[in-house]
Amino acid sequence: MKSLPTFEPAILAPAGNKASFLAAVAAGADAIYCGMKQFSARMAAQNFTLDELALLTKLAHSRGIRVYIAFNTVIKPDELNNAAAMLLQLKETVEPDALIVQDLAMVELARRVKIKSELHLSTLANVSFPKALNCIAKIRNVRSIVLPRELNVDEIKAMAAACPAGIGLEVFVHGALCYGVSGRCYWSSFMGGKSGLRGRCVQPCRRRYRAGGAEKRFFSCQDLSLDVLVKVLLSVPEIKAWKIEGRKKGPHYVFYAVSAYKLLRDHGRKPDQKKAALEMLSMALGRVSTHYGFLPQRPQNPIRADDHTGSGRLMGYLQGPRDRPFLISREALLPGDVLRVGYEDDAWHIVKKLNQHVPAKGRMVFRIDTRKHRVKGTPVFLIDRQEPQLKAMLEALENEMQGMAVSGRRTDATPLRLSRYNRKLPAPFDLRVYRTLTPVSGGGAVGIWLSKEILNFCSNKRAAGLWWWLPPVIWPADEDRQAALIETAEKKGGRNFVLNAPWQMGLLNGRKNLNVWAGPFCNLTSGLALEPLKSLGFSGAMISPELGQKDFLNLPAQSPLPLGIVLFGNWPLCISRTLSKQMDLDTPFVSPKGESAWVSKHGSNYWIYPNWVLDATQKREILLRAGYRCLVHLMEPVPKSVAMKKRPGLWNWKVGMR
Repeated sequence: MKSLPTFEPAILAPAGNKASFLAAVAAGADAIYCGMKQFSARMAAQNFTLDELALLTKLAHSRGIRVYIAFNTVIKPDELNNAAAMLLQLKETVEPDALIVQDLAMVELARRVKIKSELHLSTLANVSFPKALNCIAKIRNVRSIVLPRELNVDEIKAMAAACPAGIGLEVFVHGALCYGVSGRCYWSSFMGGKSGLRGRCVQPCRRRYRAGGAEKRFFSCQDLSLDVLVKVLLSVPEIKAWKIEGRKKGPHYVFYAVSAYKLLRDHGRKPDQKKAALEMLSMALGRVSTHYGFLPQRPQNPIRADDHTGSGRLMGYLQGPRDRPFLISREALLPGDVLRVGYEDDAWHIVKKLNQHVPAKGRMVFRIDTRKHRVKGTPVFLIDRQEPQLKAMLEALENEMQGMAVSGRRTDATPLRLSRYNRKLPAPFDLRVYRTLTPVSGGGAVGIWLSKEILNFCSNKRAAGLWWWLPPVIWPADEDRQAALIETAEKKGGRNFVLNAPWQMGLLNGRKNLNVWAGPFCNLTSGLALEPLKSLGFSGAMISPELGQKDFLNLPAQSPLPLGIVLFGNWPLCISRTLSKQMDLDTPFVSPKGESAWVSKHGSNYWIYPNWVLDATQKREILLRAGYRCLVHLMEPVPKSVAMKKRPGLWNWKVGMR
């Protein structure tokens, strides 16, 4: 039997600090992605200054290693000049090979400063179905798309088959899994003002929640690890990179994960090499791993609600007396090893760096305040280490780098001239959006989430007046159905459509004479992000409800399109493709701080809602004076078992999007 052709994807390594960057170089990564101190969706990572990055990039380039800079947060209006200045400095000093972006404003900024770097669309941009790709091909200089982690191998191949010439795909093969679909999680922001779209997520999904009388980790995912399954991706030439997640990880993780996937790529058909690669991955010190949905015939639920999902390699459990608990280590421990006693979400957990060698089966005594927590049986994990050999490699690379000179000049960006639009706008109107065609109240326009059931019972006369809303996430199996529903709605006279990802324009097949608005899930936060939308054919746009007062009030004058805003309604904490088998739908669960929420399923996805509404109705007149034309009310059905709570509901209005 003739073997399938194979292609050599790049091993794309993460780096959140200098040591991890050097570890990626030492392991022989083909490309490294990292972030600056600003505008990076991993703000909890140490990240890099411009001077550090210039030297590290020169070192990488001397070995033929490409460097990608993650500029993948959403940008607020008052940050555009700073972002442009940083891009210009990168252009003049670092010369990165690519920029990873989610915000279309970054596409426009890259054009204005004439940076030569490729643009790669982050997974936060939520490019999740094949027909999106032709739409993206119209955006200048986009050369790669990072696919969602939720796609299975058949869906990845469908995306590859639809790839236009000149565009490649990056596929995550290893690292942490978020519960929410990337770009569709607002949980951290809604609960505490720290936005995941800005790299500041505090990981509320990792916490324990109470439901049905039990307290469990209903939303905490295991790590993704495709390990030996990656061989099936070698026959797909459109996959240009295997991406390893982990910009908050240390050099040990980076070195072993990169080395393992290089081995699997280059020698993965040899049993002894596969075994060696798997041992390397076990030493990468991540969480317990899962293949998730990669194999459609054998999907794995990534959530084990009864289990802990702490990172690190288990070294054993504390035992002995309360006043002198000790660990009998399963493996030898080295000076410099970092141990964690307890799990990451235990408030009392302890992190300890060793200054001595502990042999395998050796005893190590801990000093712990036993009044605060139970000691006996507490797990102890190895969470980071630098073996002498790795440390020596990093020191040699750093010495080599210090002997390099960096050319390039520092240039201040010319302040952006943001267009201010003084044009005739449509009369303001309220838009109430429902899941069903039940009698509505309140006046104004009516929106409906697009579905076959609604269309079957909707008269042509009514269809013509409705605003048809597409879901925030469309998977490959959904796209033909969604395209057919759009066609049916249009044949019934529908002219008003709200798309909740810019790329959903690819489902309209170039239809003309439609009133197409970008929905609030497009995460639009600046007038500059709206420029590409206008060229794609949008008639108006609803901005992100995550913003604060200052940005809300400044945006309409800077927008080339009429704007809408979510004034009131049930906004989700996140949207996910998976659900724990122990979590019931439409049933309340409670956070450690007493906040209640529930899960509903709509289409292919699970929506998590808090039991209070977003409510900016008291700001109605101010928003109308600022220039908003469409005031959206999301009228989601609330389960009978859920008691809604009265809260201010202004989200980030006072504190701003952080």
